[in-house]
Amino acid sequence: MSESSIRPAIITKVIPDSIAAEMGFEPGDAIVSINQQKPRDLIDYQFLCSDELLELEVIDRRGKTHQLEIEKDYDEDLGLEFESALFDGLIQCNNRCPFCFIDQKPPGMRDTLYLKDDDYRLSFLYGSYLTLTNLSQKEWNRIEQMRLSPLYVSVHATEPEIRTQLLKNPRASQILDQLKWFQQKRLQIHAQVVVCPGINDEKHLETTLLDLAKFGRGDIPAVASVAVVPVGLTRFRPEEDELIPVTAEKAREVIQQVQALQPKFRKTLGSTFAWLADEWFLIAGEEVPLESDYEDYPQIGNGVGSIRQFLDEFEEVATELLPPNVSPSRQFTWVVGNAVEKAFQPIVDRLNSVEGLQIEMVALCSDFWGQTMSVTGVLTGQDLLNGLQNRRLGDAILLPDVMLKHGETRFLDNMTVEDLAAQLKTSILPVSGIDGLILGCINPPL
Repeated sequence: MSESSIRPAIITKVIPDSIAAEMGFEPGDAIVSINQQKPRDLIDYQFLCSDELLELEVIDRRGKTHQLEIEKDYDEDLGLEFESALFDGLIQCNNRCPFCFIDQKPPGMRDTLYLKDDDYRLSFLYGSYLTLTNLSQKEWNRIEQMRLSPLYVSVHATEPEIRTQLLKNPRASQILDQLKWFQQKRLQIHAQVVVCPGINDEKHLETTLLDLAKFGRGDIPAVASVAVVPVGLTRFRPEEDELIPVTAEKAREVIQQVQALQPKFRKTLGSTFAWLADEWFLIAGEEVPLESDYEDYPQIGNGVGSIRQFLDEFEEVATELLPPNVSPSRQFTWVVGNAVEKAFQPIVDRLNSVEGLQIEMVALCSDFWGQTMSVTGVLTGQDLLNGLQNRRLGDAILLPDVMLKHGETRFLDNMTVEDLAAQLKTSILPVSGIDGLILGCINPPL
């Protein structure tokens, strides 16, 4: 990226009582440079702001330019949040993976849902996965110089021809050399393998995991962990994509295959190293493993152990917050994806043990995406409308906010919570996490 492509960093929030608040910063102001350098992204911003003396060029929200000097303690935060973590634009993906969820969406959805990022900065900052196929030498140099580690890498296969087939990109064949680079630079990645039956499963999956394990040794292993994830398909995927849905039989096969390798990894690497995403157990109809099986949850953001963590944290919070009874009595409908129906039944039973509280869990699949088994986050407003109309819904619907756009009340299909509530003629309470679910039950804002 050239310096001319770097846009001013637009401020969206000023933290109260912060340095920025004291200086009079406001949302809509924008930072042009810090100590004569234009920050490319949030990483540059944080690095440049670690100095004790800062010279800032700022454009206020009225368009006037200001030169500011700030003296502060080393590493003291200014207290600003920005419109985007990237000030020079998103590094987009040049792969054509047939299982890419972006390519399995219908037209007409929010523009941001079609952005295919392959940006190492988002990987470092937020744990999003990249393939390493889009990096220029300048970006490899920056990863090394700024020690941007760990990164999260979609490996999928270590055999060059298999990975090239999956990513539809000849540069995909370089993955083992790239892992050697991380090893030589003493930098780390967390890897993921999306299993596509008939392509990178069976012997290819074993080869991939054993290859990755070779980089899992040492005080700073180049590969810190691996998540094995089932491919997710929708009815909008290209007809020529050559992909096969994961069946319950295939899920049990993969579970057995990976679990057979885990004792070897624990013995040689001191870690389970390769973990199965929760979806394998849900598809297979098996219980998710115990908390002790997940060590420090290194792949929690990839759905590895999230159900177990949710169940265990629910028990802790319920013990603290749930009263023996509520008055007046109330009845709610809790909507979830049908993939978690069996796993979440103990939560429903615990909530219904409160006298005066009645919770009915309605577990839905997504007809919108054409799935027979769906996680909660992909359910759309239309799915809920189809699944809930003509039902007795009680006093309100408890709606996990993972279905909604962050900070808004809009589903993936652009229907809003308000639209849905009007059509169902029932109040809808978006709830966030465990605390939100419990408080929505015992202290609803009705």
